[in-house]
Amino acid sequence: MWSGSSIDDGIVKMTGCCLDISVPNGPREPNVRVEGANLFLPPLPLKCSLKLSVQSRKSTLRPSAFNLDEFVEALATSKDRGVKNVNLKEQDMITLCQMTKHVVMSQSVLLELEGPLKVCGDTHGQFRDVLRLFDLCGKPDTTNFLFLGDYVDRGKQSLEVICLLFGYKVKYPTTFFLLRGNHECQAITRIYGFFDECKRRFNVKLWRHFLDVFNCLPVAAVIENQIFCCHGGISPEFLKPEYTNLEDLKQRIRAIPRPTDVPEEGVVCDLLWADPLNPDMLDPDADELPPIFTETGFGPNERGVSYVFSPDVVDRFLSRFGLDLMVRAHQVVEDGYEFFANRSFVTIFSAPNYCGEFDNAGGIFCLSRNVTVKPNSNEEEIDLEGSFQILYPEKRKSSSAVRRSSVAKNY
Repeated sequence: MWSGSSIDDGIVKMTGCCLDISVPNGPREPNVRVEGANLFLPPLPLKCSLKLSVQSRKSTLRPSAFNLDEFVEALATSKDRGVKNVNLKEQDMITLCQMTKHVVMSQSVLLELEGPLKVCGDTHGQFRDVLRLFDLCGKPDTTNFLFLGDYVDRGKQSLEVICLLFGYKVKYPTTFFLLRGNHECQAITRIYGFFDECKRRFNVKLWRHFLDVFNCLPVAAVIENQIFCCHGGISPEFLKPEYTNLEDLKQRIRAIPRPTDVPEEGVVCDLLWADPLNPDMLDPDADELPPIFTETGFGPNERGVSYVFSPDVVDRFLSRFGLDLMVRAHQVVEDGYEFFANRSFVTIFSAPNYCGEFDNAGGIFCLSRNVTVKPNSNEEEIDLEGSFQILYPEKRKSSSAVRRSSVAKNY
């Protein structure tokens, strides 16, 4: 839990296995072999996890008919910076989807990662802001990233956003990571904009190629066995008696089959859709939670899918699995980040001025990794330090400021 003493400078240190809440350098090559233009990536068993640290950044895929480097460079250096659509070619995007699917299926549905790492929330087709995010945080050739989902829909340039992120995933498969959000599925993209964008600019077939990749994306990540990451929230299934330690939790998530659509209920649904209980939903004069929450900690979600969960659920989840913090996205928050459950749970949202209707900032959670050797022993102790970088709406002059702001956020 957040047990540090100093919060004046925005850094909170945790004792023991330390999570500090202030940054960065470099995950390992998968077992790859390249012959000419052909790539050989031995697939991993789905129930096997892939522990990824930060070392090599070599690109692995180079099909002769598609120049990945030029494709990514054209997006990353777009002269119009999100004002006009990039001149994308349908066949290039289809090839990119095939390559991305191959890479994500070679890794586990549960990512096991090491720091340093920058964790980003929803981007929702806001291509100009995604470019600004990389300007602020560093490019993927030198900085490690974990995105928590919701790359498409609502914004005007979902194709540019998802193509840039897929391109980085293929170029840097062991340092750049993409989780699945609730918008990475057929039903939601059909309604909220991505289907229409694909159909208007190209055709429905292209949309289906992206869906093929969405159905293969990982759904959760564990960082240094200390931090649990997903797009949505906690599933009631995780608190069943049969799950007693972190390895049990990992095995349950690894058992999720791929490809898969997002079901209407169950673990995958909850990981992508669940929310923490909004204090505004409660009666301010009531001394206790409603009865439905006092029994299980879970209640109906006003979204009409999955659950909302109480701070007690967060405490039980972290305690049972020996975790220090849970990081998720899925909800707009004014400052780009917002804490819950005594600062042991944080929401990250990385799309500033969301949909042009909110005056919110975008947040990026930055984790640095410090390794120390315990006195009188050879045991290493890994301390994670966390801070936030803030991407302000462009109308503010201090748009890309770094803020090590206080984590003493009150609810």
